[in-house]
Amino acid sequence: MESVSLSLWNAPRAEAPVVATVALPGSKSITNRALILAALADGPSTLTGALRSRDTDLMIDALRTLGTSIDTVTHAGGPDTDTTLRITPGRFRGGAVDCGLAGTVMRFLPPVAALADGTVHFDGDEQARTRPLDTILNALRGLGADIDGDSLPFTVRGAGSLRGGRVTIDASGSSQFVSGLLLSAAAFDEGVTVHHDGKTVPSMPHIDMTVEMLRESGVEVSTPATGGEADTWRVAPGVVRAVDRAIEPDLSNATAFLAAAAVTGGEVTVPLWPSRTTQPGDAIREILLTMGADVRLDGSNLTVRGPQKLNGIDIDLHDVGELTPTVAALAALADGPSHLRGIAHLRGHETDRLAALAHEINSLGGNATETEDGLTIVPADLHGGTWHSYADHRMATAGAIVGLTVDGIVIEDIGTTAKTLPGFENLWATMLSAAAGTERKASF
Repeated sequence: MESVSLSLWNAPRAEAPVVATVALPGSKSITNRALILAALADGPSTLTGALRSRDTDLMIDALRTLGTSIDTVTHAGGPDTDTTLRITPGRFRGGAVDCGLAGTVMRFLPPVAALADGTVHFDGDEQARTRPLDTILNALRGLGADIDGDSLPFTVRGAGSLRGGRVTIDASGSSQFVSGLLLSAAAFDEGVTVHHDGKTVPSMPHIDMTVEMLRESGVEVSTPATGGEADTWRVAPGVVRAVDRAIEPDLSNATAFLAAAAVTGGEVTVPLWPSRTTQPGDAIREILLTMGADVRLDGSNLTVRGPQKLNGIDIDLHDVGELTPTVAALAALADGPSHLRGIAHLRGHETDRLAALAHEINSLGGNATETEDGLTIVPADLHGGTWHSYADHRMATAGAIVGLTVDGIVIEDIGTTAKTLPGFENLWATMLSAAAGTERKASF
């Protein structure tokens, strides 16, 4: 572990119930999908409210390297994370792509690279070299791509086009394998038919997000839900239409702030919450209700009011696995036992999130046990200590939630939150200052 070389952050304790209004920047998942589609489109397009974070900047830099023109216009007086982007497609070319630790970059860009006139070299952070990529790389080989390597670093020798066709994969490790193939498929000579053969695909809402955005771009997509073959997605070859998009707030990033209300008996409002969305973060509403919080959607304002006692929860998080660190933090502070199921695939995320969560909760005096497909968390009196982030942004925010009610929590490398939410520490501090001062609401 590299903790000795990483900065430490004293997680602030809430001295009063948290009461704040928290305006969040755009969704990382939507932003990076929109960037891919814009680069493949038949003309220029504009993204409003696009997230600027490490993951999205890596995607922007990669697409620029491959020949896409992306101009940035930051809103005057707005947060640095809220940006308008103008994307003009160009002929894809070779180059070097830094994936960092971004799954969307390392899994969404190789199909684009196969369309390039030239060789594209991929690499990333040291931790990224252990993330599974052979599923999508082997799938691309089956569709006609020339690729060296099965994990980072690897090389795609683009030929300017890709045959496409039908491919069978096991996507039980990540829905990103399916999304990565679908996003570029309209540009393949034969389109693509992706058939999944294996255990249930996790995080299905993310595939739904991909399909919806493809259809908004004029791409013909058939899915099991629309009468297609079971576990099969088909994208027809054709034009990707340029679309101007307004990016929704990142609902997964919002969950930590809503959790702050739940664990402190406070009240947090997130504005611009969509009434309909494919973002998995929307599931936090039902989760917090089950755990005893009051949850109200008034127009576009979502407000969570924390209960006196937080209930434990028994829940299958298979489709919304990215919420697991937030739910685990809530469970560690609840008054009853919790069982988090359906999330074995999290062992292949930025880190092994199940092992990491169990270790960090237990290191503070908690009682968390790994199961075959999840975690069991039993109430225990927690004490202060160091909460390691494992270069995982959601692990870091989970530690911040625990620190709201437990003295002496120190988080290693809180800066890793810049992966999806730069300036997290300032947002967190502003939220708490609103509760402690005369101003009972804060908007940032």
